[in-house]
Amino acid sequence: MKRYRVFDHTADMGIEIFGETQKALFIHAAFAVFDLMADLHSVQQKESHRISVEGADREDLLINYLREVLYLFNGKKLLLKRFSIDEIDDRHLTGDVQGEIFDPGRHLLKREIKAVTYHRAEVRETEHGWQGKVIFDV
Repeated sequence: MKRYRVFDHTADMGIEIFGETQKALFIHAAFAVFDLMADLHSVQQKESHRISVEGADREDLLINYLREVLYLFNGKKLLLKRFSIDEIDDRHLTGDVQGEIFDPGRHLLKREIKAVTYHRAEVRETEHGWQGKVIFDV
């Protein structure tokens, strides 16, 4: 199953995310953020951080989760490569992320993602699994 695909959206960038479960969908969405921003081949899993996020509904939870992982890059300069979720429901998730501090001598940044937006955000269960949409301010 494909993890995600990019779609054009005016001056922004959108992704459609896929997962067999809601947990997989969220993991694939977080992976997509960093896969779009950087070449992850050179990123090692040296640091681990625990994440706990809440939201008013599925879409809000996804946006808040992606904002949290993006904050780890923007605020702490962490390039993340591995994502796991221990618990998830429609309004809360806990999990771990792994990666390392950005090193411009070893890591290639492909593009900047400034923010995750609520515009057209979507999370839904389908007969083939889970699908979501998110648009980033780039």
